[in-house]
Amino acid sequence: MTSGLTPVRRRGVEYLDAANVPAELLTRSMADVARANVLFGGTRAVLRELMPVLRARHGESLTLLDVGTGAADIPAAARASAGRFGVRLTAFGADSALPLARSAAPRLDGSFCADARALPLASHSVDVVVCSQLLHHFTELEMLRVLRELHRVARERVIISDLRRSWIAAAGIWLLSFPLRFHPVSRHDGVVSVLRGFTTRELLDHVKISTGATAIVRRHLGWRVTASWSPRS
Repeated sequence: MTSGLTPVRRRGVEYLDAANVPAELLTRSMADVARANVLFGGTRAVLRELMPVLRARHGESLTLLDVGTGAADIPAAARASAGRFGVRLTAFGADSALPLARSAAPRLDGSFCADARALPLASHSVDVVVCSQLLHHFTELEMLRVLRELHRVARERVIISDLRRSWIAAAGIWLLSFPLRFHPVSRHDGVVSVLRGFTTRELLDHVKISTGATAIVRRHLGWRVTASWSPRS
């Protein structure tokens, strides 16, 4: 799906997708991503989708897994939000990069290195599974495997948050990365990520094809798009 402001989805090459990226570069770039999440709406988008679950579980305990956790900024924000709803949230993170899984550990209740296409967890073992800005890194076929794994592991809710593809968003992240002093790799990968992003229709279709579920798909400020659904639906 394309329009004047929505380019054709393209793969591109992100530097951080390469094997053996230095740990210092990984952690620095993930810090840039965490800042972008706060400034441009990535964190708010996830928390908005999580809110109905937190309201329903007031006074109870909840487990959350963030797949592709990076700097663990999303589960840390989720834990803070859960506290305001009186929910005791136990947050875990998984990342395919061992240096990130290790550096994220202090902000989480548990962190481990894992491939999103084959999570080492039992089916329906975590209440909420979050996947923020990870799905666009995969090919079309790999996305199906990732979505099936998230669907399999979750007990109550799956929340996908990603970038909405747009020339405006691509230009915006490029220009704003300079005053924000992003690393050059973060700048490059940020633009490629936007051009790998999704329209709402594409994300809806990916979830339906891979899991059979009809997700609630929303646009958010900051050129974000989310899909959330119950694996029991």
